[in-house]
Amino acid sequence: MLKVAVPNKGALSEAAALMLAEAGYRQRRNTKDLVVVDAANDVEFFYLRPRDIAIYVGQGTLDVGVTGRDLLLDSGAEADEVMTLGFAASTFRFAAPEGGPAAVEQLAGRRIATSYPGIVGAHLAARGVEADVVRLDGAVETSIRLGVADAIADVVETGTTLRQAGLAVFGEPILQSEAVVVTRRGAASTPGLDVFRRRLDSVIVARTYVMMDYDIDGAQVDRAVELTPGIESPTVSPLHREGWFAVRSMVPRDAAQQVMDELYAIGARGIIVTDILACRI
Repeated sequence: MLKVAVPNKGALSEAAALMLAEAGYRQRRNTKDLVVVDAANDVEFFYLRPRDIAIYVGQGTLDVGVTGRDLLLDSGAEADEVMTLGFAASTFRFAAPEGGPAAVEQLAGRRIATSYPGIVGAHLAARGVEADVVRLDGAVETSIRLGVADAIADVVETGTTLRQAGLAVFGEPILQSEAVVVTRRGAASTPGLDVFRRRLDSVIVARTYVMMDYDIDGAQVDRAVELTPGIESPTVSPLHREGWFAVRSMVPRDAAQQVMDELYAIGARGIIVTDILACRI
């Protein structure tokens, strides 16, 4: 039975559980549940602190885990990222008050508060900067005002929280993070892992594309197919109305409205867009 670690709380938890449910896996109904056995799919889910997941997987206690790239790298665990999941995107950056450090080189000899000492330490070491990395759990924005640090390194989404604390980001991003699937480094092929990854990938594809159906005059079929080439090729079927055809094709979700405009302009009618629940390509 494949043993999978899933975040038990935080920003990763709800999105991870939703993706797993869309992939056909049983998920917990009560947030107090620590383990869920999905016998039908031969998978056992363990709900753990997101920060601990890479460690359990790296030690071989669990086969695979869903966590953040930032948490994986910060843990130093013997685990590798094998798949990105397309949610929980964030940027990890340095920030300081006005008049404070404004470049990574200016952090030399300074105190940097962060909840990710592993990432920050490695980033500074790679640039030959020696600084005092102060580990804090939870919010670090107030550490400068309290005299604990001269700068911070933290996850930045909109930057609103930092601005409210009188801080501004500087330097290049330390890390671009998102939710990932991790497995033990150097581990042999794990039974059930390929199926698990294919199921998650089918959800990602389904979220990326929509299905588009429309009717088009035969004289415009070639132009329409250029607009909706699909994955392999669109399905084109003759209609009862002589000279007209029905076309079905997968279209990138982000471009769907523009494609509809362009199809309508060349005479397509009855244009319908529907969601895809799962798709393997």
